[in-house]
This record gives sequence, structure tokens and C-alpha cells, in this order.
Amino acid sequence: MSSSVVQHPKLGEFPLENEPVLAYRKGSKERKELESALKKAAAKMEDVPIIIGSEEIRSKQVRHQVMPHNHKHKLAQFYYADQKLVQKAIKTATETQVKWDRTPLDERIRIWQKAADLMAGPYRQELNAATMLGQAKTVIQAEIDSAAELIDFIRMNTYYLKEAAKYQPISEDAKVTKNSMRFRGIDGFIAAVSPFNFTAIGGNLAYTPALMGNGVLWKPSDTALLSNYVIFKIMREAGVPPGVVNFVPTDGPVFGDTITASPHLAGINFTGSVPTFNRLWRQVGENINSYNNFPRLIGECGGKNYHFVHPSADAESVVNGTIRSAFEFCGQKCSACSRMYKCSACSRMYVPESLWPKVKDGLLMIRDTLKVGDVTDFSNFTSAVIDDKAFARIKSYIEHARSSKNLTILGGGKCDDSKGYFIEPTIVQTTDPNDRIMTEEIFGPVLTIYVYKDKDLESAMKLVGGSTRFALTGAVFAQDEAFLKRALDEFKMTAGNFYLNDKSTGSVVGQQPFGGGRMSGTNDKAGGPHYVLRWATPQSIKETFVPLKDIDYPYMRE
Repeated sequence: MSSSVVQHPKLGEFPLENEPVLAYRKGSKERKELESALKKAAAKMEDVPIIIGSEEIRSKQVRHQVMPHNHKHKLAQFYYADQKLVQKAIKTATETQVKWDRTPLDERIRIWQKAADLMAGPYRQELNAATMLGQAKTVIQAEIDSAAELIDFIRMNTYYLKEAAKYQPISEDAKVTKNSMRFRGIDGFIAAVSPFNFTAIGGNLAYTPALMGNGVLWKPSDTALLSNYVIFKIMREAGVPPGVVNFVPTDGPVFGDTITASPHLAGINFTGSVPTFNRLWRQVGENINSYNNFPRLIGECGGKNYHFVHPSADAESVVNGTIRSAFEFCGQKCSACSRMYKCSACSRMYVPESLWPKVKDGLLMIRDTLKVGDVTDFSNFTSAVIDDKAFARIKSYIEHARSSKNLTILGGGKCDDSKGYFIEPTIVQTTDPNDRIMTEEIFGPVLTIYVYKDKDLESAMKLVGGSTRFALTGAVFAQDEAFLKRALDEFKMTAGNFYLNDKSTGSVVGQQPFGGGRMSGTNDKAGGPHYVLRWATPQSIKETFVPLKDIDYPYMRE
């Protein structure tokens, strides 16, 4: 009998715990460190190259990332890769994947754990400062994103990998045959396309496939360029070899056309708009016969997230939850306050007539207290929207509300882009639940409310899933337990993440894995145990230790 030639990793034990969110109270150590990091980041314009393998490249296509709350201030200078450079990155990632995939799992886990420690320690405030200044996030919004959630993704994905590696198939008699399974990367490359609104998403989209043995092209968002570059540098310092993840800022169509034309495309890890994801999916379909693999497509797209209020609901909870959900980070969610991370902002709400006076008064009273301004003023509740395109899009919905006979602006509505891209938190009431302001994704600080008659509860419930194709996040507020149980069934397909008596911004890595269905995405649940396995291609192995002596079977000789 021979011994097994397949070596399985001896993975150390480590706890599954969320990274603590720091408080940033006046006089605290973390606040002083953050204030220093903000001054340092604002005092210079970072030069960010294209990075392919170990080569830094600066093209003639120069771009700048500005501060959304002060758009004359250039925070970073970066460069666009052309088609040839994207092709070079594909070649580098594909060739590196072969070597990287042979790196033992325990070594990869060690690198990721070191990276998490660097993010939690010496680079925490650099990450936060880059996110605050570059993406106009307030202190708490940056802390729960570029610190806590990013660290959770890096740490917990290694935990999930470790747990998955424990499974081994049945070996009925290990002295005769031994069965095993191992995880491989996918030969080729993964394209990671990340958004502006959550620094942690960029890290997760690029580095979770890398953890599983893949080579990656990372296309960061132009408006999150600096914070994403900080992540890239930290991961390299932690030990991720050159070429495993390649940092490739470029024009979206150039990137999409080039990656989908390559036979080496193994997957696309995407967060962004529905039209862009549809375009990529269509291109993959058109080129399907040319690929070495069936490319894996993971996408988180849009949302039209809702709060549905039952007549039995606690009005104060509805008001406070909705204000936070709709207006933190200007409604450009994936983010929330306290220990709450991803989930898209609440942009539509259904309120019974019997509760409307109390809910309306509460919303408007709190809305009037919200301060909007520079993120370095820690008293501000929120800041600017991300850029001029977002400003124009959101403003167009407010103008639609101002001119439509079905819509009434109850509070807010002012827009000013003279210094920064500032839009007031805006509350709109509609008499038409199918108006486009209630069905289309706005991705800004605009909340629209439809007031239904208590006796029309049934028809109001049907509006939730029937008026839009999105199904990202939803919340139901009620004290009636029978209704809550019913809501679990009636609203089952309306949201990938569903909340009872809590705001629709509240998923935490490891606690509520995140993703939506329908046109909101492929619902692969980032932050959960299954996500890492989407980026692996398992291999079953059978080892036989006893020579085969016969070709027939005993019954044939009887």
C-alpha cells in the first residue's frame, strides 16, 4: 500500500469576529489620527499609475479624481490604459495565475490575515481619509466601509475558505482507495469591475477571486481611485505577488470590449449599473464559443429599495430608520450607520393613511435638522453626491417632482454644484405609485412616499413587487405578528435582503450576506460562505493503493 501523494493544508484556527467600529469621539486617539491623515491626504495630489505585474505605467490619457464636496480640489492624478495595455494585463494575469494557483492555501491565508492586520492598524486612517475625501463619506460612513467592512471581507473570506477545505469525500476503505477534493483557481483571468460607493466592495471584488488562486484585472472606479489604490498597495505589502491583481484604470467600454474578446476570460466580478452588466453579459454570450471556460458572471446592480409600513407599526422607528436609510451617504448606498454595512438606500416607502400624519411630521422635523457639507466637519450628517453626472441625474428627478401634478416636494429639493455637488435630502409624496420616481433607481438623497388607505392594504402590498424589476433590499414595519409572518411569504421575491422592523440598510459581513435578485443582481451573497466558492473550480481526486489484478467480476466466474 502506498501513502497518499495529495497534501492537504494544515490550516490554523482563528475566530470569526467582526472588526470593531471606532467611535471617533472628540479627543480620542483614532480621531486625532484621522484628522492628521485627512490633512496629509488633502495637502498633495497622489500620482497613481497603471500597474501590470511589477511595472508601473503612465499613459498619455491623464485623468484626475476630485473631491466631490470641493470639485476644484484634485486629490489624485491617474492614467487610462488603452486596449493594448488591457491586453498586456490579461496576458500577465493569465500567466501569473498558473504559478499563483500552486501557492498553498495556508500561505494565501497568511497573506490575507497580514493584510487585514495592516488595514486594522497602521493603514486604517489612510484608508478612511482617502474614502472621505475622494468619495465624500462622513467619518462613520468611511469607518464602517473602508475600515470595518473591508477588514471583515479580507478576514472572513479566509475563514470561509478554511472551513470549505475541511470537507473531504467519503473513502469507504482508505487502505484501498482514498478520495479527496481540492480547490483550484480558474485558468485564465477574472475581471473585477468595482463601484465608487463602497471602498470595501473594490477590495472584495478584486481580492476574493485572487484568494482562490485566480489572476485578476481590477478596473477601479474613477471616483474611488485613491482609496482603491491604497488597498492595492496594502495587499502588495502583505505579500500578494506582482501580477496576481493588476490595477487597470481605463474607459469602461474599452475594458469591457477587450476582456470579453479574450479567450482567457474566466469570470467577471461586477458591481454597477444594469445596462453595463447587461452589455457585458450580451458580449459574453456573443463570444461564448471562443472561451476556454464558461465565464462566471457575478453582478450586483441596481435597487429600488422599499420600506413598507403596516398600520400597526411603531411610527418613531419608521421615521428614524427611514431617515438614516434614505439620506446617509446621500442615498448612494450600500452603506449605513452604526454597525451596519451594505444594502441599498430606501428610496420608496408605502405608508398607511392612519399613520401618515405622525410619520410625515417626524420625517420633516428630522430632515430639517440634517447638516450637509464638507466631510472634514464632523458635525455634518452627509456630504456631496459623487460627481457632475450623478448631480445632473438626481436633480432631474427633483425637477420632475417639481413639475409633475402627481408629485409634491414636502421637504428639501435644493441643488447647488457651485463648489461641491450638493443636493438637499429631499422628501416627495406621490399620488401615483407607478410614477417613475417610484420605480426607477435614483441613487441619491430622494425619498418618495405613497400613502395608501388602510382598507387598501392588499393592493398596496402588490405594488412592492409589481411596480419595479429591482429586488435588492426591503423592510417591513409592523407590530402585528400575524402580518409579519405573512409578509415573509408575500414579499419573498421582492428583496435579496429582507428586514423586519429595521431599516433597509443593515447587512453586516458574516451576519447578513448581501445580494439581490431580479434586475438587482445574481444574488451571490458577498459576506457569506458561498461567495468564495464561486471563484474556485474544485477537483475530485481518487488515489488507489492496491494494484488491479482482474478485468472481470466474481459473478462472471460462478
